[in-house]
Amino acid sequence: MSSIVESVDVKVPVRTAYNQWTQFEEFPRFMEGVEEIRQLDETHMHWVVKVGGTRREFDAEITEQHPDERIAWNSMSGPRHAGVVTFHRLDPNTTRVTAQMEVDPDGFVENVGDKAGLLKQRVKGDMKRFCQYIESRGQKSGAWRGDVPPPGQRR
Repeated sequence: MSSIVESVDVKVPVRTAYNQWTQFEEFPRFMEGVEEIRQLDETHMHWVVKVGGTRREFDAEITEQHPDERIAWNSMSGPRHAGVVTFHRLDPNTTRVTAQMEVDPDGFVENVGDKAGLLKQRVKGDMKRFCQYIESRGQKSGAWRGDVPPPGQRR
């Protein structure tokens, strides 16, 4: 299992950064290797990615979500991974977005790539591209402001 932590400061208010991040179906615009994401309902998504030339599909579940603060998830199928993205207001027009992930590479190619640091480099590039994407737009393309409490606190 590998741990990855990457942050980027974006020159937009925290609400704008968070709202854009909730637009999961737009991830292919700035995430390398992500071909498609379909949001199935408020907490479930189907991902199609390409890793090392291999196409993979998996489902993920949002396990916790609080507007302008955090979004956490776990994979439900495919290679095991989990993580959280947090949003920190640095000033009225600057937000630090931090992604923390635990990933269990699956197969020879993914394990070699992980050991070579390619996964960490990919996440670093994705965060940089998110910054460019949101700053070039100047505004979010949509928003979902719902709250998903942690599993132990759900009704």
